[in-house]
Amino acid sequence: MVDTSLPLSALQHWLFCPRQCALIHIERVWAENRLTAEGRILHERADAGRPESRNGIRTLRAVQLASVRYGLHGVADVVEMRGTSPFPVEYKRGRPKAHRADEVQLCAQAICLEEMSGQSIPEGALFYGKTRRRQIITLNVSLRDLTLRVASEVRDAIQKGLLPPPVFEAKRCSACSMYNLCRPMRSCVVGPNWVADQIAQAGVPE
Repeated sequence: MVDTSLPLSALQHWLFCPRQCALIHIERVWAENRLTAEGRILHERADAGRPESRNGIRTLRAVQLASVRYGLHGVADVVEMRGTSPFPVEYKRGRPKAHRADEVQLCAQAICLEEMSGQSIPEGALFYGKTRRRQIITLNVSLRDLTLRVASEVRDAIQKGLLPPPVFEAKRCSACSMYNLCRPMRSCVVGPNWVADQIAQAGVPE
């Protein structure tokens, strides 16, 4: 059992970009672009609707998750109950990726579900909006070890209030909704005055 609980999304953010994770979960800033808006809409559609049963599979949506042992919490877009065995399905707007951020988020969901249900979960799935296909993910020992290691790294960074320096990667950074807040090409750090600056620029009285 740990003292602080991490949102599952923080693990995905950390593996995609530690600085993005820190901006969201330490600095508490956020910006949306077309890609994040499309992702949000896909999640909302996946989460909507009532539980349903078809071909012996009961589908639950927007399932609240938590692990007291590992200090994790979040929401699973879809959990399919195959008998008494949960099968988590995480929805993503794009395509399968070279990095393992999405797999880690799915694995963290499974870890929570295992603690909550007492059932072993050997597999889950990632559904990608661009391909309209599921990718079955084996939740093996190496993926579980990676997931718990990432959780430990994120928790340590948040507790210490660490904001990693920017590392510019053209493909990754150009698609990031946080680009103007991160300013990777200028090596600038977004500090506590960011909110005040935004208010001043908008002409809103404090």
